[in-house]
Amino acid sequence: MASVASLSASLQQRVSAALAAAVPSAADADPLLRRSDRADFQANGVLGLAKRQKTNPQALAAEVVAALPSGGAEAGGDDVIAAVEVSGPGFLNITVADAAITRNLAARAADDRLGVPLKEHPGITVVDYAQPNVAKEMHVGHLRSSVIGDAIVKILEFGGEQVVRRHHIGDWGTQFGMLVQYLIEHPHELDHSEGEADAGEASMSRLDRLYKASSALFKADEEFKDRARRRVVDLQAGDPETVAMWQRFVDESKLYFDSVYQKLDIRIRDEDIVGESGYNDMLVETCDLLEKAGVAVWSNGALCVFFDDIKGKDGEPVPLIVRKTDGGFGYAATDLSAIRNRTGALHADTLLYVVDVRQSLHFRMVFETARRAGWLTDGITAKHLPFGTLLGKDGKPFKTRAGESVKLEDLLDEAVQRATAVVREKGEKIGLTEQEITANGTQVGIGAVKYADLSTSLGRDYVFDLDRMVSLNGDTSVYVQYAYARTRSIFRKAAEGQQAVAHPELPLEPAERALGLHLDAFGDTLAEIAEVYEPHRLASYLFQLASLFTTFYEQCPVLTADGGPAQVENRLFLCDVTARTLHQGLALLGIRTPERL
Repeated sequence: MASVASLSASLQQRVSAALAAAVPSAADADPLLRRSDRADFQANGVLGLAKRQKTNPQALAAEVVAALPSGGAEAGGDDVIAAVEVSGPGFLNITVADAAITRNLAARAADDRLGVPLKEHPGITVVDYAQPNVAKEMHVGHLRSSVIGDAIVKILEFGGEQVVRRHHIGDWGTQFGMLVQYLIEHPHELDHSEGEADAGEASMSRLDRLYKASSALFKADEEFKDRARRRVVDLQAGDPETVAMWQRFVDESKLYFDSVYQKLDIRIRDEDIVGESGYNDMLVETCDLLEKAGVAVWSNGALCVFFDDIKGKDGEPVPLIVRKTDGGFGYAATDLSAIRNRTGALHADTLLYVVDVRQSLHFRMVFETARRAGWLTDGITAKHLPFGTLLGKDGKPFKTRAGESVKLEDLLDEAVQRATAVVREKGEKIGLTEQEITANGTQVGIGAVKYADLSTSLGRDYVFDLDRMVSLNGDTSVYVQYAYARTRSIFRKAAEGQQAVAHPELPLEPAERALGLHLDAFGDTLAEIAEVYEPHRLASYLFQLASLFTTFYEQCPVLTADGGPAQVENRLFLCDVTARTLHQGLALLGIRTPERL
C-alpha cells in the first residue's frame, strides 16, 4: 500500500515554502489554497500576510511567485506547477502541469486503495446507529439512522479507524410485562409454521398480532392489567421464566430486523446489538456514582441533574431525570451507563450517536452530565449527529393516507419496483437478461433510497420522492451508477490490444484536466469527511465526478481518439481510474455498482 500526496497537498507545501522564503517570520502562514474557476488553484494567503506585515500585497505576491518553482519540468522548472499569475490585490492563480496530473493518477492507479492514506493516529470510535424497537415494525423513521450510520462506519474504517458498531435496540420497558404475560397465557402465539417463505415477514406478522391482542386485553381487562404489571416486576427482578419469554420476543424481532436490513443491504452483526437491557446491571451503580459525586440530586422524589442554561417556557429549570419517582430508570440512566461502558470497557476516544434531531436536548444533557461525572474526559469526544425528518411531497412528515407511519419494507419494495421499471426500459435495448434486470433493479432501487438520504446534509429534512430518486437525470444515485456502467461499457467495446496505460508525456484536453484534478481529490475528500462525519460531502463529490466524466465522454472520444494509440490508452486509463473511484466511493455509501445499465 502506497499513499499518494494529492496535487493540492504538494502545492500547499510549495506555496508555504515560498511564503516563508519571502517573509521568514511567516513560516507557519496558511497559503489558503483552494480550487478555482480562474485557474486550477488559487492561493489567497498573501493578502492576510501583507496586512500583518504592513506591506503592499501585490509586491509581496510578486516576491512569493519569484520564490516558487514553476514553468514545468520540460522548461527546467518544477514538475508540478506549470504557471503562476498574480491577479487582483495579490491572489496567486496556479496552473498544474498536465504531466503532474497524469503522473499522480498513475501512482493512485498502482495502489489498491487509490493512494488514499490510512489515518496516522487511528483511535477507537463507537458509532451508535440503527436502533429499532423489539416487537414493533420498522418504519421510515428507522431509515436515516441506519443508512447514515452505515456510511459513517464504512468511511471511518476505510480511513484506518477502529470502529465499534452499537445497535442500541429498544428491548426493555414496561410494555414487556404485558407482552410476556400474554405469551404465558397464549403459549403458541410465537410458534413458527412449516415452510414459511419469508421468515422475517412471518416473524413480524406474529409479533404484530400478539402486540395488538395483548394491548387490547390490557385496556379491557383489569385483572390482566394487574398480572401484566406484576410481570414487569418479575422481569426486572430477573425471574428465569419471565426472562426466557422476554428473550423469545428479542429473538423473534431479530429475525425480522435481519430481513429488513438484508433488503436494505446493511450488515447487522448479532454481537453489535447491545440493547437497553445490556446496561441493566450498571443502572443502580450509575445512579449511586452520580449522587455521591454531587452531580445528581433528589428533587420531588426523583434523582435529577440540573443545568443553569436549560430552562422550560416557564423559566423553571428542566432537569435530566436519571431515576423516576417510582424507582424505575429513564433513558438517561441507560445512556449514561452506555457511556461508562464505551469509554471504560471499550476504551473509545470518540462516541458518535446517529439519532434524530428531536433528541438534541437529551444528548446535550447526557453529555454534560457524563463530563461532570468524569466519564467523558478532555481526551474523549462525544457527538450527537442529528438528522432531519423524511417528508412527503406535501412537505409534512411522511405518512400513509391513513395518517400512519410508512412501513420501511413497503417503502423499499416500492423503490425496487420503480427502479426495475427504469432499468427494464433501458436494459431491454442493450440485451439485459430478466435475471440482470431484477438484480440491477434491486441495486438501483436500494441505492436510490440510500443516496437520496445521504446526499442531504445531516440536519436537513428532505422530501421522499421516488420518481425523482430513480431518475437518470439530476443528482441521483442512478446517474452516478450509470456513469460507472458507461466506463465498463467502454472497456467491453475496446478492441484487442487497446488497454489502459498512463502517458504523462501527452498534453491534456480541458475536460481531461478537470476530470483528472477531481479524481486526485478523492483522498482529501474522504479525510475531510472523517473529521466532520458528513457523508453528503462524498455523495456530492461522486455526483460531480459522474458529471465531469459525462463531459469528458462527450468531448473526448476514447476508443477513436485522433491522437493515436497512446491517446486511446491514456483516455482508457482515465476511464479506469474513474470507474475504480466511483465504485469505491459508492461502496463507502453502501451502494452497489451494476456492470451494465
